[in-house]
Amino acid sequence: MLAKKVFKGMAPYKPGKQIEDVKAEYGLEKIIKLASNENPFGFSPKVEQALPELIKSLEIYPDGYSTVLRASLAERLGIDGEQLIFGCGSDEIVEIICRTYLDEGTNTVMAHPTFPQYKHNALIEGAEVREVPLVNGYHDLQGMLNRVDDETKILWLCSPNNPTGSLINKEDFRFVMEKCPDHVLVVVDEAYYEYIETDGAPDSVKALETYANLIVLRTFSKAYGLAGLRIGYGIASKEIAMLLNITRGPFNTTSTAQKAALLALEDDRFLRESIEKNSENKRKFMAFCDQEGLEYYDSQTNFLFVKLPVSGDEMFEHLLSKGFIVRSGEALGHPNGIRVTIGNLEDMIELESHISEYLTSLKEGKIQ
Repeated sequence: MLAKKVFKGMAPYKPGKQIEDVKAEYGLEKIIKLASNENPFGFSPKVEQALPELIKSLEIYPDGYSTVLRASLAERLGIDGEQLIFGCGSDEIVEIICRTYLDEGTNTVMAHPTFPQYKHNALIEGAEVREVPLVNGYHDLQGMLNRVDDETKILWLCSPNNPTGSLINKEDFRFVMEKCPDHVLVVVDEAYYEYIETDGAPDSVKALETYANLIVLRTFSKAYGLAGLRIGYGIASKEIAMLLNITRGPFNTTSTAQKAALLALEDDRFLRESIEKNSENKRKFMAFCDQEGLEYYDSQTNFLFVKLPVSGDEMFEHLLSKGFIVRSGEALGHPNGIRVTIGNLEDMIELESHISEYLTSLKEGKIQ
């Protein structure tokens, strides 16, 4: 049986190394995973306490409309509930958007490197992918607009961007929305929205009132710590949301995920404390990088992309042998660097010692 021709040049998503695999390979007892931008502080204790109730009635299909979560989230965001679409993580919504708007003869514009699922799903739908290189970790917004034409259907803005962590500020966001043609859907992926510290970020949800061709993506996987339950959401006009909900599968989010997301949404204390600890530990890691003479991108997320005098794979392998899983820049389209999820303080201090050890050996010529 023959699949679409495009699959000949594609490969399945390759996740970072799993903890048990690393333990077995290196004979280690303890593994610290700092590769997938998960919340090292776990998830809301309210969710944990409610787990016995969350897993009841597994034989019953979930509410395909996510009615209770929809109402709560809509009230919090100050929008109409019909503007929401829920997905199995926000990356499923990326897939739904591509299925809805892209096909052969169309094209889509994105930065490079950025979240790879934009390109992956666009190619499956037969669309032309137009990638515009980042400039110092930031989107080249004018360069991206220059690639837009009559057949462009989607413009992707990952803000803060993965893997660099750089934010599109409110002035630049307004520039894009004013200059981008109305026939192009602008997707602003804010998976790391809760970690943004600067007051220069745009109010993208408010902007929906002005721009009919805008959709905002967010998730419960990062700051809320529910990555294992896979639930995210998009916010758009009612017209766009209706189209996406036609494409969406009828039971694409589980009852457990919906209920857990509702509890997580209500636990402001856990969210606040997670963000504060992330901010503090990130500042300390940045100070370490400064001390070691390592450059990094300005990050408004829970990770830091660190530039290296060696390949990302080399540092990745060194840290892996010490029990730390980070993400090599080679795998992210950005060689000579690693993306490090900000962990708890104890783990970050140990990580720093291993990085420092490697750099010292490199300077002394012990590593070729």
